Amino acid sequence: MSLLDPETAHRLTVKMLKTGLGPRAAKETPRLATEIAGLPFSNPLGLAAGFDKNAEAPDAMLDLGFGFVEVGAVTPRPQLGNARPRVFRLREDAAVINRYGFNNDGLNVIGDRLRTRDRHGIVGINLGANKDSNDRTEDYVKGVHALAGCVDFYTVNISSPNTPGLRTLQDKSALTDLLSRVLSARDQSAEKTPVFLKIAPDLADEDKVDIATIAQQLSLDALIISNTTIRRSASLRSHSAPEAGGLSGRPLFASSTALLREFYQEIGDAIPLIGVGGISSARDAYEKVLSGASLVQLYTALIYEGPALVPQILDDLIGYLDADGFRTIKEAVGAGHR
Repeated sequence: MSLLDPETAHRLTVKMLKTGLGPRAAKETPRLATEIAGLPFSNPLGLAAGFDKNAEAPDAMLDLGFGFVEVGAVTPRPQLGNARPRVFRLREDAAVINRYGFNNDGLNVIGDRLRTRDRHGIVGINLGANKDSNDRTEDYVKGVHALAGCVDFYTVNISSPNTPGLRTLQDKSALTDLLSRVLSARDQSAEKTPVFLKIAPDLADEDKVDIATIAQQLSLDALIISNTTIRRSASLRSHSAPEAGGLSGRPLFASSTALLREFYQEIGDAIPLIGVGGISSARDAYEKVLSGASLVQLYTALIYEGPALVPQILDDLIGYLDADGFRTIKEAVGAGHR
């Protein structure tokens, strides 16, 4: 796979998993089980959105051992995304830059796939807006209505750097309007599916305060911290570092974890936090948990480490719990602040 160009390797991997060509995880470990937003997770390790954009293989990814899978992002209408090449491996930095631009099959096709799946395990959908939409907020509302009863949670993604103008929805007034309309749409369905918000790592201090305040006022079910970054550290060594797009992987770990700590200090246990960015080992996942994450997600590390990384992280997490005297993963959440 690593000899192929990144996007071709990505598509081929999803197709192989879709046919059942993937390993099966070992039995579940009760000490890693947790619950947020009324949802029972067999373990706190999830697959981040962006891998299974079109909900083709969520059950196969659950079979790898993930405690939950987030598919998408999905937009109301199908769209091709940005021109290729649009994803780049930064091998020397254990990182990836992508500028896919919400390429996906659209709500109708993805909704049909989700409706006909086995429905074992926790699967959520990452909601986005079409690039040429006249009312981006309405695009998120359409996603909530169309997928009611098909998924276990919705993620409102306003933090992708690859759709021009999307991140302006993180502004206070725009975000309040967006989330109010999404939650209203959610409340019209019988399922009352939890709503999560995914934010960018490149926030100004005032934006952080606004988001924390709005999330609590509207009683969001979780915050996902964080998406890819548009910043480029001088320490990056790969020749692809100057490429435009969102940077993910190892270089994002420190900044995303620092942002996670800030939000936990601000809101404590009022709203569950999901830590994303740069996780490539159990040590990384555990640090996110100690910093305040009830759940964690990864994606980029799979490109370099392969599917065996998932059970390895879960096995090693037990060792970290033992070393610090925690009986369960829930006891470790936020312990780094105490």
